[in-house]
Amino acid sequence: MSTVPVSITVNGERREEQVPARLTLADFLRDTLGLTGTHLGCEHGICGSCTIHLDGAAVRSCLLLAAQADGREVATVESLGGREDLHPLQRAFSEAHALQCGFCTPGMLMTAAAFLREEPSPTPEAAREAIAGNLCRCTGYAGIVEAIVEAAGP
Repeated sequence: MSTVPVSITVNGERREEQVPARLTLADFLRDTLGLTGTHLGCEHGICGSCTIHLDGAAVRSCLLLAAQADGREVATVESLGGREDLHPLQRAFSEAHALQCGFCTPGMLMTAAAFLREEPSPTPEAAREAIAGNLCRCTGYAGIVEAIVEAAGP
């Protein structure tokens, strides 16, 4: 199996690794770096659970190779905040009961964070459209949409 060197800035920290040439970015984040907040659902780019930010854009990490992120900036859900310092989206998701099993939550949060950077005062309809590519089997989306609009603020 051939390997390639990668140098990727992940959550603000430069990481240099030798990885299998065909290793997905999602597997690199989870297995090599131990950042298990990025979830793998369908591994076909359909469900959105593996959504991360690549150079600021929301992308499906299961569809990219780690080698494709060489020299680039990656942000995972771990970059948003922790238990003591929740990101406004994390707080809003909790308050609006926008999560149940939590499997889709990291991808929803990363999709919503990228969306709110572009649309700081979204309507519920715009928020619903923004997450249309992320699948959730538990919440029915009402709480998720409410949380996104709430996190945007007044």
